[in-house]
Amino acid sequence: MDIPRALVITGIAVVSYLMIQAWQRDYAAPDTVEPQISEQVAGNNTDANANTTGNDLVPDPQEHTDPTASSIPGGEVSDSIPDNKAQSGGAIHVATDVLNLEIDPRGGDIVRLSLPAYPRHADTPDQPFVLLENTSSRTYVAQTGLIGANGTDSASGRPVWSSAEQSYQMGDAHELNVDLTLTQDNGAKITKRYTFERGSYLVRVTHIVENNSGETWSGQLYGQIKRDGGDDPGLSKQGFAPMPTYLGAAYWSSEKPYNKLKFGDMEESALSTTQEGGWIAMVQHYFLSAWIPDPQLQQSYSTVYQKNRDQYLLRFVSQGQKVAPGETGQMYAEFYAGPKIQDHLEAISPGLNMTVDYGWLWFLSQPIFALLVFLQSGKLSIFGLNMDIGAGVGNWGVAIILLTFVIKALFFKLSATSYRSMAKMRKVAPEMQRIREEHKSDKQKQQMETMKLFQREKINPLGGCLPILVQMPVFIALYYVLLESVELRQAPFFLWIQDLSVMDPYFVLPILMGASMFLQTRLNPTPADPTQAQVMKWMPVIFSVFMLWFPAGLVLYWLTNNLLSIGQQYIITRRIERE
Repeated sequence: MDIPRALVITGIAVVSYLMIQAWQRDYAAPDTVEPQISEQVAGNNTDANANTTGNDLVPDPQEHTDPTASSIPGGEVSDSIPDNKAQSGGAIHVATDVLNLEIDPRGGDIVRLSLPAYPRHADTPDQPFVLLENTSSRTYVAQTGLIGANGTDSASGRPVWSSAEQSYQMGDAHELNVDLTLTQDNGAKITKRYTFERGSYLVRVTHIVENNSGETWSGQLYGQIKRDGGDDPGLSKQGFAPMPTYLGAAYWSSEKPYNKLKFGDMEESALSTTQEGGWIAMVQHYFLSAWIPDPQLQQSYSTVYQKNRDQYLLRFVSQGQKVAPGETGQMYAEFYAGPKIQDHLEAISPGLNMTVDYGWLWFLSQPIFALLVFLQSGKLSIFGLNMDIGAGVGNWGVAIILLTFVIKALFFKLSATSYRSMAKMRKVAPEMQRIREEHKSDKQKQQMETMKLFQREKINPLGGCLPILVQMPVFIALYYVLLESVELRQAPFFLWIQDLSVMDPYFVLPILMGASMFLQTRLNPTPADPTQAQVMKWMPVIFSVFMLWFPAGLVLYWLTNNLLSIGQQYIITRRIERE
């Protein structure tokens, strides 16, 4: 009756490996509401978007090295743009406490954005992670502007904006406004205002239209994210292969708050949908960029794949607005570029927090993550419950160890029942061996006598497998937490473990885990079948090799769980033997 236990444990190793491979496919697979296929962006019932198609509705910035007024198509607008430092000197630099970015005067686009609080590598803390950039090797930018009858952008080109300064610093201020200005031929003055707040990765982009002309001004606000099909620069490459995470687009819809749209689907068919409010985002490991337009207005969302450049455009277009002569109108959208912090994203727009993708076991991963945060920081936020006790252990590795104690306590009674069953199995092992030898030629009689023995001793032959099966979902859920939670990115434990989200560089934890597993097998009853005995003997080695490339935090959990199990099993086994 040891066969089920051996098969289950062996199967766990094989299935776990297959699941890891399947996760990579799942993260790359679409999980979307089937998009409507259209060659034209859904209309907004205004004359501002008439006679426009999906590809030329929003112009693509022309390639340039020095965006000056003379390079603007139809240079007749150059006289309306003053000659200043920002125009002649290139990008406008903006620095806040959490963002460093560059704005290109041509188009007023964000062409580079780095995150000072998130180093690219743990051993180079002074080199921030670069989320957006526009170089010869990589394109990932955020663009916005006005289109329509009086829009600033058109298929023939994009304007060059003016700014009072070349560089802006937030300093000690709570808020920083960066104004780009443009005067149109009809006399209307357009101000493109970037508003930054201290401690926030959310930027408000407001277009202020001062209609100084004698006619009604009309136009539409658009925003888009343009990215090439390159790899995720934030992906860890330690181990056999990079840890699988989703890289691609995502958007909100009224039918489903979180829809994934992988690059391959964007190549095959364009997304075209109209919603009130919502958001669009480019998602990668730990970080994302997202446009969140005015939730009170109708928004048209669409995608475009530029095959010749291998670039993907993800955009929104707001419904048209009019500004009467002598009046001032405003149109705004918010742009998020930063870490996938669930509380921050949830406060910005419904469903945006789901870009922290815990997979099909999210209902386990969320409580595990909330408990980890509570143990580490003393703050608890889950299912509407918010609590702060003021302090936690301050170390994510210690928090994982304490989490293991909590989970072990929850499964304590189940584990105790299992270990009692295994201890009894070990106690009656000589009697089981006698039955096998006495009924070698009669397998049916052998099974009958064995079952009678189990009934007499009140033994459940499958009891030893149950705790392992029950705890596997918890193990997988914790894997998702370590993989997806930016809070654990580059989180140190102690000594050589400087990043719990990647593998142990010296394989110390996997080796210790294997040793603990070997010790645990010594407390289990030895299978009578020699083949099964060999399988059980090599199981710690197999698991140790398997765990070499797992995140150190996950191996730390498994090691701690094994040590607690050994203590509990040892006490129960000795008690049963004394009885």
